[in-house]
Amino acid sequence: MWSIGACASVTGGTRCDTPHSNLAPGAYYSRGGSADPPAAIEPRTTIRKRAQVATRDVVTRTMVELADTLVDDFDVVDLLTLLTDRCVEAFDVEAAGLMLAAPVGGKLQVMASSTSTMRDLELYEIQSSDGPCIECYRTGLAVSDQNLDTTAQRWPLFTPAAKDAGFRSVSAVPMRLRTTTIGALNLFRTSNTRFSASDQAGAQAFADVATIAILQHRAAFDAQALNEQLNHALNSRILIEQAKGRLAERAGIDVNEAFDWFRAYARSHNLRLVDVAQAFLDAQLTSASLKSSSPGR
Repeated sequence: MWSIGACASVTGGTRCDTPHSNLAPGAYYSRGGSADPPAAIEPRTTIRKRAQVATRDVVTRTMVELADTLVDDFDVVDLLTLLTDRCVEAFDVEAAGLMLAAPVGGKLQVMASSTSTMRDLELYEIQSSDGPCIECYRTGLAVSDQNLDTTAQRWPLFTPAAKDAGFRSVSAVPMRLRTTTIGALNLFRTSNTRFSASDQAGAQAFADVATIAILQHRAAFDAQALNEQLNHALNSRILIEQAKGRLAERAGIDVNEAFDWFRAYARSHNLRLVDVAQAFLDAQLTSASLKSSSPGR
């Protein structure tokens, strides 16, 4: 006998929507007498949508943090570490790493890696000059979704090293602004599953914002250095003009000849002109000493 009632056709726990005098329509019943419904199984579409929302949240949060660097001073290493960590968090990859070219000479350097294994592999890329990040930086083009089972000829040194480290597929996106490429972002997976177009676009967006931030930082630094050089040159010139006037007065010569004395002394003693002028103003150098090195003496 059915303890809570059920359709006679029921052979196991099921949902019954058929009206019966002793059944609640739409309820779950079983032969064992339990009316508890089975655990709800979340539809795959719901799980997928939740994952997409979480990914968008990470991407949005990361873009905001990267954009903050455009209006404030920042630590470049911290920025790039954030970038690699968020790539792993937001996209379908197990590891991410970033190489950046030195401003002078263009030599690539490993700047950030999400794991120590990733860092070792990127160092090997640079040492062997072989691999997706090297290729991406040299060409300025993305390396899209390469299965390492097919790249032995393309990257003969990198491929076995990457596979030994447990990776099975790679992608790389350039850090590029217009015609200037300053580095590349590596994305590694431990499976041969394809890297989605949306993830590739998201990684490129991360790299683009970081590139703008770094180039702006370099420009600001270069501008500051240039301003310091200009200020130094201006201050040096003011000091030299003061020294010229004092020497001209003491030696009874015109300021042009006084400048010639300073310059001749600086050249003969392998000193900077501003240092000679400063020494004269500080009474560490006499008019007679300067005259001894003057032209025609």
